[in-house]
Amino acid sequence: MQLGAIRRTVLALAGLVFAWCVPAGAADPPRRVASFNVCADQLVIALADPDQIVALSPNARVPSFSVVTEQASRYPLLGRTAEAMVPLKPDLVLVGPWDRPLTQRMLHVLGFRIVGVALVNDLTTGIAQIREVAKLLGHPERGEALIAEIEAAKRRLAAAPRPKSSSAMLVGNSGYTVGPESLAGALMREAGLTPPPGAPAGYGGYVPLEKLIMLRPDFLVMASIIETPDGQGTLYLTHPALRALYPPQKRIVLPSKFTLCAGPSLVAALDYLADVLTRLAAQE
Repeated sequence: MQLGAIRRTVLALAGLVFAWCVPAGAADPPRRVASFNVCADQLVIALADPDQIVALSPNARVPSFSVVTEQASRYPLLGRTAEAMVPLKPDLVLVGPWDRPLTQRMLHVLGFRIVGVALVNDLTTGIAQIREVAKLLGHPERGEALIAEIEAAKRRLAAAPRPKSSSAMLVGNSGYTVGPESLAGALMREAGLTPPPGAPAGYGGYVPLEKLIMLRPDFLVMASIIETPDGQGTLYLTHPALRALYPPQKRIVLPSKFTLCAGPSLVAALDYLADVLTRLAAQE
């Protein structure tokens, strides 16, 4: 059967599916939750009952995206189309802002109850999101427990030894520098690592290599260490001038899995940064 015919058939079943998907009462906690987003995956794993979870996103087990891949291996993974959702009969589907718009429209047409999990740019918003999702799932006490873990991790980071040098810039492919209005920027501030004057504000922006050398932050922060360039973007990060100015002891690796989502990843990120600071202080 052609894809168009399949979609027409699915749409024809929308009325029946709607009866499956609308919960008995608006205030009732969902009994069958599907997550279409890697950040929602982590919140659901941390806050829901295991038997509430019917499926997680296709990226739930990717270690570079998530800090709960081991727990995610216990659950089925969703396909990438709305049709794959129908047999699961979820009464709640969590989606992210960048999940496929066509799939989201199809899910709406099919009558599924959809709730968006927004991007988070700071810890305060992340904590608020945890409370909202915990309440939505019917387990507000678990949200408070996770928030208590985050606050404890913040205290551990605050108590960690600090290097004397403190300016840092998170630089990616082609010189894109993450700004202070981002989760990565918020985590770096918690660690006492701040961009030098003249660094991009807001969400960030591209910084020519010459300008980066003039700004001369104490540390270069990267999502991973790149030894051999594999494209035009990574040529920037492996330039001989940067290698000379930023040997390994002047580079901080901050993996992307710590800067994408709120939830359990905040605890892992704060503890990771405490270890980084301790190592940098010992080097000095």
